[in-house]
Amino acid sequence: MPERLLLLLTTRPQTGDALGARLGVNRVTVSTLARRLQEDGVPVQVSRAGYALPADAPAPAQVTPTGLMGAAHRYHGTVTSTQDALRAWADDAQDPAPHGAVLTAERQTAGRGRRGRAWDTTHGTLVFSVLLRHGPGGGPLSLPHLALLPLAAGVALARAAGVGGLKWPNDLLAPDRRKLAGVLLEADLRGEEARRAVLGIGVNVSAAPEGAAHLREFRPDLTRAQLLTAVLRELHNWLDAPPHEVLRAWREASVTLGQPVRVQTPQGPVDGTALDLDPSGSLIVQTPAGPLTVGAGDVQLIGTLT
Repeated sequence: MPERLLLLLTTRPQTGDALGARLGVNRVTVSTLARRLQEDGVPVQVSRAGYALPADAPAPAQVTPTGLMGAAHRYHGTVTSTQDALRAWADDAQDPAPHGAVLTAERQTAGRGRRGRAWDTTHGTLVFSVLLRHGPGGGPLSLPHLALLPLAAGVALARAAGVGGLKWPNDLLAPDRRKLAGVLLEADLRGEEARRAVLGIGVNVSAAPEGAAHLREFRPDLTRAQLLTAVLRELHNWLDAPPHEVLRAWREASVTLGQPVRVQTPQGPVDGTALDLDPSGSLIVQTPAGPLTVGAGDVQLIGTLT
């Protein structure tokens, strides 16, 4: 029942009587349901005028989808992670999440980044996941396409944010190189294809952990709902874009290429200068021993804060 109330809430206050009439309950029950939503982490605002969501809340009524991106959208208070919650929705036998479905949450108790790292979540953060069931043109999610998806998502994120640059393979950095956002791709592989992929994005919008940056430092009026609408529009454009266009756009937004780097790889650290991306999206590093192609790793820009 609290979820039914959440679906009715907008930024415009509505009285308990009006909401109760739509739900078939009395205003006391509406008050109880609103309190349960608050306890779950949903920022329900209660005033003499009624019940409402803040303008910042990335709820479906406040976010405009583009095509299939966000056409199906669920908004939660607290989840273990948006990745896990969206995967559970995708597996729902009665109402499975379709391609392009989005799940947002106010708080994650077990949010994660790349390589199993925890992702700190506060009410100043936009965290969401997008379900991908197929590749361009409805084709399969091939391994080459999957390899480029984090780069394509990074391009979409950078263009939607309108500030900062991309650090290979999946971070958006502020102009002073503090971290603004990150991308996580998890795929259920089946041979040379993926049954589905879940793309997770976390953005510091109005608050950030120590040492990181948030977007309102650069765009003071930006809301999470506005940002999510912009990201979905850009994802619609870039997730199915031709590989050469994704690579070109990523290079243009890069703060990695041409810089001295240290790349932590499973085989150990690699020091050198980031030269370019190869056609698969791997990073080419010029080392003292010659060019080395790195398919996976964490990049530190030498002489910066990251």
